[in-house]
Amino acid sequence: MNAKAIVLTMMLCLFGVSVCYAGDANMGTWKLNEAKSTLAPGTSKNTMVVYAVAGDEVQVTVDGVDGAGKPAHNEWKGKFDGKDYPVTGDPAADTRSYKKSGARTLKLTNKKGGKITITGSVVVSADGKSRTVTVSGTDANGKKVSSMAVYDKQ
Repeated sequence: MNAKAIVLTMMLCLFGVSVCYAGDANMGTWKLNEAKSTLAPGTSKNTMVVYAVAGDEVQVTVDGVDGAGKPAHNEWKGKFDGKDYPVTGDPAADTRSYKKSGARTLKLTNKKGGKITITGSVVVSADGKSRTVTVSGTDANGKKVSSMAVYDKQ
C-alpha cells in the first residue's frame, strides 16, 4: 500500500470517530444549575463540565470547588466503554469509567485504589438542553453521600 492510501485511510478513520462522537448528546459545555440541583453539603461542586472529542477518545474537563470551597479541577480521557481510565486532579478518584446505556445515558464509576467510591448516571434531556447527574457513594472520610446535579448546555 502506498503512503497516499495509508494517509487517506487514517483520515477516514479519524473522520468516522469524529462523526460518531459529534452525534453524542453528551458532547459540549455544561454549566451547573444550582437552583435545580440537590448537592450533599460539604462535598465538591462541579460548576462547569466540558465533553470534547480528543482523537478517538473523549476528554472530560471538570471545574468547580472542593468541599472547603477551594477551586478544583480534574480531567479524564478515555472511551465510553466501561473500562477504567486514569483521572487526574480528583483526590477522591484515580480512575473513572463511563459506559453508554442508551442514546442519552452514561453510567459512571469512580475508583480510588481499585475500590469503587462513586457510582452514578448522566442523563441528557430529550431536547438536549440539560442533563442530570445522579451519584452516590462514599466521601474521603467514608461517609455515605448522594447528590443530584442539573446542568444546562452552553
